[in-house]
Amino acid sequence: MLQTILDACADGGHELELAFLEDGSWPRALARAGVAVEVIEAGRLSEPARFARTVLALRRLMRSRPPGLVVNWIGKAQLYGAPAAVLAGIGGRVVWWQHEISSGHWIDRCATLLPARAVGCSSAAAAAAQARLRPRRRTFVVAPGTPDPAERGPAAREGAGGGDLGLPAPDGVPVVGIVGRLQPWKGQDRMLEAQALLRERGREMHLLIVGGDAHGLSGVYAAALPALVTRLGLEGSVTLTGQVPDPGPYIERMDVLVSASDPEPFGLVLLEAMARSVAVLAVASGGPLEIVEDGRSGVLAPSGAPRALADGLEGLLADGDLRVRLGLAGRERFLERFTAAKMCARLFAQLEALAGEGHVDGG
Repeated sequence: MLQTILDACADGGHELELAFLEDGSWPRALARAGVAVEVIEAGRLSEPARFARTVLALRRLMRSRPPGLVVNWIGKAQLYGAPAAVLAGIGGRVVWWQHEISSGHWIDRCATLLPARAVGCSSAAAAAAQARLRPRRRTFVVAPGTPDPAERGPAAREGAGGGDLGLPAPDGVPVVGIVGRLQPWKGQDRMLEAQALLRERGREMHLLIVGGDAHGLSGVYAAALPALVTRLGLEGSVTLTGQVPDPGPYIERMDVLVSASDPEPFGLVLLEAMARSVAVLAVASGGPLEIVEDGRSGVLAPSGAPRALADGLEGLLADGDLRVRLGLAGRERFLERFTAAKMCARLFAQLEALAGEGHVDGG
């Protein structure tokens, strides 16, 4: 979402400067592209001395180039950015972004305690959860968006990883995909169990699991998935791609994309599929409730349990015409509400209004 926002800024008349709390390939790539980037190595929150040094470094940055608005991207950034803004004398210009559906984690609680003119949220579900934290802060919702793949030329698609992906031929059965980091809450294991249930019902499919153990968050879970494939007797009917630079070319090979996350804060991968006219199945909670119109632009399962996923998929596997209809309606829904341009227009309208309040209250 943040990269999409940055891509839109060049033509929007907005000047953004980014402060990363850790170095890596992304800030280096942005710097090479001419984006104003500062890297301040923060270390861990459990290191008080490094935390203090990071806050003071951010304060110096804010004083040297006072921003109209400080946007702290997710709760952890708010823990550093809000104190720095207060010390820089611009504590009234702070906004932070809450992408998750908060369960009251201590980071979210501490972030909410710190000054903020408003908290931006990716979905109404995220905003409702944030409103349960105290003190209650004003919230606003801007649904993420994604670029329209139809606007990218063949050369751009090829450069993003198109062409031969080395995937096995699915022998004429539908290809069902799930895209995301290999983590328990994403539900790759539950999707495998749903596939086994569907096989018992005589419904064959090829499951394409796109993603790896990004950031080393769930190594044990990721390593266990191949063994689960074997235990369920699904060898030859499942492909695990591992980490890929761009899931788009893989999504284009799918007949159905499943989001088994429960709850899902938003569901950007659903938009990636809908933009490509791929039928989608998601769990009826969190962000997908705001994206998918059940039976019209996709299918909603009542839960992320294997049987619920299998029940939702069964009709899609049996009816190719239904998959086509839902895929086309999904693209219409994407164009109507979830393009990158629409997201950026909504976001910057909110940020401009919030920045304008500072001219009234002197913040």
